[in-house]
Amino acid sequence: MNFSLSENQQMIIGTVRDFAEKHIRPNVMEWDESQTFPVEVFKKLGDTGLMGVLVPEEYGGAGLGYFEYVSVISEIAKVCGSIGLSLAAHNSLCTGHILAFGSDEQKRRWLPKLASAEWIGAWGLTEANTGSDALGMNTTAVLEGDYYVVNGSKNWITHGKSGNIAVVMVRTGEKGDSKGISALVIEKGTTGFAHGKKENKLGMRASETTELIFDNCLVPKENLLGKEGEGFKQAMYVLDGGRISIAALALGMAKGAMNAAVNYSKQRYQFGQPISSFQGISFKIADMATEIEAAELLIMQAADLKNRGAEVTRIAAMAKYYASEVCVRTATEAVQIFGGYGYTKDFPVEKFYRDSKLCTIGEGTSEIQKIVIAREVLK
Repeated sequence: MNFSLSENQQMIIGTVRDFAEKHIRPNVMEWDESQTFPVEVFKKLGDTGLMGVLVPEEYGGAGLGYFEYVSVISEIAKVCGSIGLSLAAHNSLCTGHILAFGSDEQKRRWLPKLASAEWIGAWGLTEANTGSDALGMNTTAVLEGDYYVVNGSKNWITHGKSGNIAVVMVRTGEKGDSKGISALVIEKGTTGFAHGKKENKLGMRASETTELIFDNCLVPKENLLGKEGEGFKQAMYVLDGGRISIAALALGMAKGAMNAAVNYSKQRYQFGQPISSFQGISFKIADMATEIEAAELLIMQAADLKNRGAEVTRIAAMAKYYASEVCVRTATEAVQIFGGYGYTKDFPVEKFYRDSKLCTIGEGTSEIQKIVIAREVLK
């Protein structure tokens, strides 16, 4: 496998890096403190084509592949994990689900608006009492004439309040039946569709997270993605790609935390020399660098498989599991290198420390990734 970047890929990375420095870095802590979801930034990202990285040009997207996609996510995440997370959720989940399973008419109806960020996308699988146990969902959809009547709620939904459109998994059959779940596209303003409370989170505070509420919500039957009963299978496929994006998110934050720690260790003097010259500090940096390199290789392997349309479940789970755990370890050690300063909001590693933990939980916990990996290895 050749993971060297082409001239075009290098240009894309440079463009994203410049965008992050200009439009994101100056506002990172303000957005974090106020829990502001900066919609205007995503509109600007839409102007650059980054809200539809994988969407073909015929549907208004950039028409790029997974190498470019993971590079975009990780470059943004080096500066702000929240913006990287929202970018990943919009691209991989909502947009990615419609791209993978929508009819041509559905793609032409929704993808151009998503790729341009005219509309922000959300995706709903998790419920209050059914996190990893997705087959136990309680949100139901009953077909009555030309409409599905949807009742229930979804939790931990990225862009649940500000999103203009959501792909939602609903139960159309028996609870516990993998063929009893379907995927519906529900637009903002649909009768009976509302958002609930916004979560007050430890980290990723500029990435909006809310409930979705359905009270006799009337969804046109033509908004069904694929066939009735295919929703769970579709969701698992979408999550495979989503796990690569979360791995890229973790990679970017790990790199951001390590870069901050390296720079600080060269500038901070104790006992007449930079602390980077002390073995205790240099060994921490060596471990960071090695684990980040290994995580990136796993992610690039997953991206290569995805580009080729090959089976990616095992490698995507490995990449997500390993990169997210590396991200937490790197952020933790970065705080340690900064010492007391690392515990304050005046330095960037404090935010990386808080943001990193989400990567071991969202889109399947580390424990779920181990189940997936073991199942794939043992089958």
